[in-house]
Order: sequence, then structure tokens, then C-alpha cells
Amino acid sequence: MTQIIEPDAEVGDLAEAADLVPDDASLYERLGGAYAIAGAVDVLVDRLFANALVNANPGVHAHHGDAANGPGYKFLVTAWSIEAAGGPTCYPGRDMVAAHDGLAIDAAGFDAVAMEISATLMFLGVPQRERDEFNAIIEGYRPQVVQSPTS
Repeated sequence: MTQIIEPDAEVGDLAEAADLVPDDASLYERLGGAYAIAGAVDVLVDRLFANALVNANPGVHAHHGDAANGPGYKFLVTAWSIEAAGGPTCYPGRDMVAAHDGLAIDAAGFDAVAMEISATLMFLGVPQRERDEFNAIIEGYRPQVVQSPTS
């Protein structure tokens, strides 16, 4: 069941959130909640849509090359990230295998996206512990996303 995300419960600042919650808080809480994650995804998706390495894949570029896809993609990535970080259930999209089926994503393409995620989190001032934890989540999806063995 989808949960309501209360704005009053949000920290909203990726760089400061981890200092404002207990050490044993979820990654979602340490990242600042839905509002902070949405802000990070806004920056990330703009960077992904402009990244030449990511868009070298024709299947990916067919989606990223159309700016009209940006808002929907931001919504899905935000919802996915909220859930992946231990927040409320809110992702309405397909699983990662189905979402990337037929795109022939190779290791280099996955690495380009992972690098952009890491760089975005660093750019936004996310502390090392939270960056490492989120990057490990992304890396855990490599087997579900990479479909082409060549790089």
C-alpha cells in the first residue's frame, strides 16, 4: 500500500540530513526524506540526459534524447530511490529487469550511470557514509540491468 509522505517529517537537505537524525536511522532518513531525494533526482536526471557516455546506447538515447520524458523519468527514479533507501512504498514502475529489457546495457553504460549518481551525490554534499551506502544499492542492481557482456 502506498503511504502518504508528510512534508513536516522531511529534513529536505541532503548535506545536513545525516547530522539531524540518529546514527541508526534508515538511509532514507539520513538522506533527508522524499523532498531531498526528489531534489537530488532532479539534478541527476538532467545530468543523465546530457551524459554522452550514457546516451551512446541507442536504446537509452531513444528515451533520454526526448526532453518530454524527463518529468516522468524523474518521478519514477525518485519513487524508486525512496523505496531503495528504506522509505515508504511508492514506486509504481516495473522491476529493474523489465524496465531495462531490450536496451542492451553493457558494463560501460552501467558504469557511466553509476558514476553520474556518485558524482551527483558528491556535488550535492551527501556525506561519504550515505554515498557509499546508496552506491552499494546501485551496484547491487548491476546483474539485473546489464544485459550485454561487452563494454
